[in-house]
Amino acid sequence: MSVISLQRNNLETDMSHETSTATQPAKAAPAPVTIVAEVPANSAINDRAAKNRQLVNAFFQWLLPPLFGLMLFTAIWALISYQSEGLPGPIPTWHAAVALFSDPFYNNGPNDMGIGWNILNSLERVGLGFGMAAILGIPLGFIIGRFAFASRMAAPIIGMLRPVSPLAWLPIGLLVFKAADPAAIWVIFISAIWPMIINTAVGVSKVPEDYMNVARVLKLSEWKIATRILFPFVLPYMMTGVRLSIGVAWLVIVAAEMLTGGVGIGFWVWDEWNNLNVEHIIIAIFVVGIVGLLLEQMLIMIARRFSYE
Repeated sequence: MSVISLQRNNLETDMSHETSTATQPAKAAPAPVTIVAEVPANSAINDRAAKNRQLVNAFFQWLLPPLFGLMLFTAIWALISYQSEGLPGPIPTWHAAVALFSDPFYNNGPNDMGIGWNILNSLERVGLGFGMAAILGIPLGFIIGRFAFASRMAAPIIGMLRPVSPLAWLPIGLLVFKAADPAAIWVIFISAIWPMIINTAVGVSKVPEDYMNVARVLKLSEWKIATRILFPFVLPYMMTGVRLSIGVAWLVIVAAEMLTGGVGIGFWVWDEWNNLNVEHIIIAIFVVGIVGLLLEQMLIMIARRFSYE
């Protein structure tokens, strides 16, 4: 009897517990959690830093080799000047250059002018001689490259006269023009014309035959063939000849002015040698080299500007 009562009490307790649990309100399900991937905010900064590092590396790769070359050249120059009694070293030459370029355009008469006037007079002669060589040499190159008869006719003349030293033409110029200045321009002209003729003629001769066949089919005039077909194809060859010619012209002017006199960088070098001013001679060597480099770079820029590629 006591066992039955105990089981009944446990059953009633369980039922009352389930009833109380059922009567309680159900708890709301937890809201789903959205996981958002965080994008690093400094990725753009890292990309920019990487690009800056690449630019810095490229800059130093461009700068360091020439800088080391100049330092090595200066060190060798200093060593040679230390062992040679009459050759000034880099430091005395630098001080002389600072004094020289502090007033490059003074004018105390025809025989005493600043280095600026001498450079400008030399550039004027080079410009005149080079310009006349281009006006005559480039059309001749087109004619020689275009027509086989003209090429065979000009071949012995070019082959015979091209190797002649530029200074060998100076007495002819003095004899014909009776003056030193036109004779120097003549020497520049006759020296600068050969590279332009040869390179232009080679470019014309390398034009693909298919281009010329199309021109014949279309019955194009010689003017249209020259301007529409030949000139775009020959332009790189022509500009190579122009670059070679300006280098030859600037090289020849120094020697020509040494012999003809007047105002010019060549005459200035010879005059400084007569005065035993070796520092100024070394400065003139650097000036001639720098001006020649600038002229060549200017022509390279022009060639890129008018390139048909």
